[in-house]
Amino acid sequence: MASVAFLGLGVMGYPMAGHLKNKGGHDVTVYNRTKAKAEQWVGQHGGNLAATPAEAAKDKDFVFSCVGNDDDLRSVTIGPDGAFQAMKKGSVFIDNTTASAEVARELAQAAQEGGFSFLDAPVSGGQAGAENGVLTVMVGGEQDAFDKARPIIDAFARMVGLMGTAGAGQLTKMINQICIAGLVQGLSEGIHFGKKAGLDIEKVIEVISKGAAGSWQMENRHKTMNAGKYDFGFAVDWMRKDLGICLSEADRNGAKLPVTALVDQFYKDVQTMGGKRWDTSSLLARLEK
Repeated sequence: MASVAFLGLGVMGYPMAGHLKNKGGHDVTVYNRTKAKAEQWVGQHGGNLAATPAEAAKDKDFVFSCVGNDDDLRSVTIGPDGAFQAMKKGSVFIDNTTASAEVARELAQAAQEGGFSFLDAPVSGGQAGAENGVLTVMVGGEQDAFDKARPIIDAFARMVGLMGTAGAGQLTKMINQICIAGLVQGLSEGIHFGKKAGLDIEKVIEVISKGAAGSWQMENRHKTMNAGKYDFGFAVDWMRKDLGICLSEADRNGAKLPVTALVDQFYKDVQTMGGKRWDTSSLLARLEK
């Protein structure tokens, strides 16, 4: 059993922290900006509640975070009462936020100066993956810190991989989102085309899902997409944040992302339709408006 803190109990963090406590059997202290959410978590899972990130991190072997963006991450780490002020020597900070590679490198350097380790470890698998403890975790950092943290991360993960040094986890997550964006747009256009052609979408998917066109998105989202229901996972607002990170990084490294940039604008259209909290498969709704 390890002494663990978890900072950020949102849609993803809440169940992830729960797996660390219940499946992993660890001693878990939680912090959340909205205290009521932390109180709810402790009431459900046990463990301890901290008033600040620094209080949560004090004397912990491992500290996890899963917050909104770069600014939120800096706030809970190097900000006033941030966790980095209290991290003990030799401990490991694991950040599961989808953030920029730039902030990951910045925090890895700060951690090194403080005598502890930092891993950027964004996740994929959405709310369902977090609740079921089967997330994919893409990690950037040093091998020794990864080896130390891997058994702890396993409590909420199905796949964990070290992708390289600091920032590599975030860069891998960007690739993940780039691939998903183009795939969901293609699936949306395929379903839209099939409807216009008068085909039975269920029959179509039953056949093509067994061939080269098959994908997780097709298998898990085609029924709800066909029914015009878009309340089943990762929100459009979050996807636009992630694609913004991808496009900013592409500006820095010279990568060309024409399809990603286009799909980002399609998601902007969905936002203006009132779909900010619809899941990412709602690109179909834009075609059908």
